[in-house]
Amino acid sequence: MAFASAFRRIFTPSSILQSQFTSIRQNSTLATPKLFVSGLSRLTTDEKLKEAFSPFGQLVEAKVVTDRVSGRSKGFAFVTYATLEEAEQARKEMNAKFLDGWVIFVDPAKPREHRPPPQPESQPSETGFRVNKTIGWCG
Repeated sequence: MAFASAFRRIFTPSSILQSQFTSIRQNSTLATPKLFVSGLSRLTTDEKLKEAFSPFGQLVEAKVVTDRVSGRSKGFAFVTYATLEEAEQARKEMNAKFLDGWVIFVDPAKPREHRPPPQPESQPSETGFRVNKTIGWCG
């Protein structure tokens, strides 16, 4: 009996840890009305996302990020509202809810990080071959 209660204490998640995690996730303030939605199903479309987020205010944009080849969702999206208040309400109401059978998480969107410009393609040599840095020579 004592063993079972000690076992339960060790392996049951602490309510303190759960409340700290929840408060960290809930207390970050919005700087822009743009939200990052993660945990989406691969079958989620822009229309389904708009339908789920439209009750909370005027949507400016709801865009599911898709794979270029397959056209399926990559599992995340961005939703933009007209005001911060609408975005905050949507964040509170939709965070940790089900959409298309998957639990989604709604967080403030972070600004895009600067990326260096891509390097230009290497020029072919006089023989018509170019060097592929990962493999070697290719034609």
